[in-house]
Amino acid sequence: MKPTRILVADDHELLRRGLANLLDEVPGWSVVAQADNGRQAVELSQTLQPDVVILDLTMPELNGLDATRQIIASRLGARVLVLTAHESEQLVREVLTAGAQGYVLKSDAGSVLISAVEALVDGRPFFTSRVARIVLDGFLRNQPGEDALAGGLSPREREIVQLLAEGKSNKEVARTLGITVKTAETHRSNIMRKMQFESLSDLVRYAIRNNIVRA
Repeated sequence: MKPTRILVADDHELLRRGLANLLDEVPGWSVVAQADNGRQAVELSQTLQPDVVILDLTMPELNGLDATRQIIASRLGARVLVLTAHESEQLVREVLTAGAQGYVLKSDAGSVLISAVEALVDGRPFFTSRVARIVLDGFLRNQPGEDALAGGLSPREREIVQLLAEGKSNKEVARTLGITVKTAETHRSNIMRKMQFESLSDLVRYAIRNNIVRA
């Protein structure tokens, strides 16, 4: 039987290594890589093409929600399992809309993580019990939900919001994304206008409130 190849992404090193060790003990499973930020998780997914990607939501450089979108958009067939401490209805909606097939709370990981990965490998979704109740309560009843980043921001603009909120300069944003400083400045101006931010502090507060970065 073909081994199941797994990528684990979390910026907390001890937690990430613990998860990797737990998964590596399962016969037929192999953790092929670990990432400490969302951008690295996307790059490793595209390079190594794992079967399952386990993502934290609040990671540096690129949050887990946008990393999920990029991994799914690459159409490499990886199934994404979100592992997070957050369980708001809005966030669950956004994660599933982004294409993740599983949602597990970190508080439940010790007891259900292996079952969750097994489900995704078999092509079945998996939700931790409290998230399953949200799903069963009908939060996806064809009602438009508020996007975690409202205002019609593009995927690139969402990336820039996170980088700016993490304190990166326009030059650092440009270097990270492989764009010119002028383009980074233009994106920043557009974001401030679209979101009606009067200062960078407004942007940072917004990013924290929407779990794009940690407080």
